[in-house]
Amino acid sequence: MHHGAPIVEFLGLTFNLSNVLMVTVTSVIVFLIAIAATRSLQLRPTGMQNFLEWVMDFVKGIIGSTMDWNTGGRFLTLGMTLIMYIFVANMLGLPFSVSVNGELWWKSPTADPTITLTLAVMIVGLTHYYGIKLRGVKHYGSTFFSPMKFLFPLKVIEEFANTLTLGLRLYGNIYAGEILLGLLAGLMTSGIGGAIGGAIPMMVWQGFSIFVGTIQAFIFTMLTMVYMSHKVSHDH
Repeated sequence: MHHGAPIVEFLGLTFNLSNVLMVTVTSVIVFLIAIAATRSLQLRPTGMQNFLEWVMDFVKGIIGSTMDWNTGGRFLTLGMTLIMYIFVANMLGLPFSVSVNGELWWKSPTADPTITLTLAVMIVGLTHYYGIKLRGVKHYGSTFFSPMKFLFPLKVIEEFANTLTLGLRLYGNIYAGEILLGLLAGLMTSGIGGAIGGAIPMMVWQGFSIFVGTIQAFIFTMLTMVYMSHKVSHDH
């Protein structure tokens, strides 16, 4: 099923109102989770605080597997924000989608390449920023010519490739999942036979999509820390 996007132009710029809405909803949900988990901190965590501390330990493990903690500890907040934000974004389009006059308003924001590639560009940009900040301009710049100067073009291409694969991997998995869910939903509304035949596949695919969305949040965060370690660690 194909739906258009609610597009408006303002000051010569084009805005997808669905993306604006879903990015805002995702940000608000993650913010509320963080507030709920930290508003009454206890030495013995329970409830949301326990969940947030579990996320923190999980992200610490990701960072610890890619670089030493003295260097990587500064990226803990980044990792926690990424994994929570992407997970929530991946889940929003699973229960339902909302289409008004042929325009799709409610979906997973990560089912749009604009969103995922923007996240990827931000991450790659941050890796360069911290590479320069922690290693210095001269030392960091020399890594593009090491071990041999003629590899410089390949390393530039690698940066673009990393950006594309980081963003498109997330987009492709979430978009494909929502397309199939849309097809199954269409089958279920086609009649009694379609409802019976589509109900079980719909439940199975939604469960699988939750698994895929969780894995993709983990992979995006893991690759972020891998790329970061390549830029800031002196042994790379």
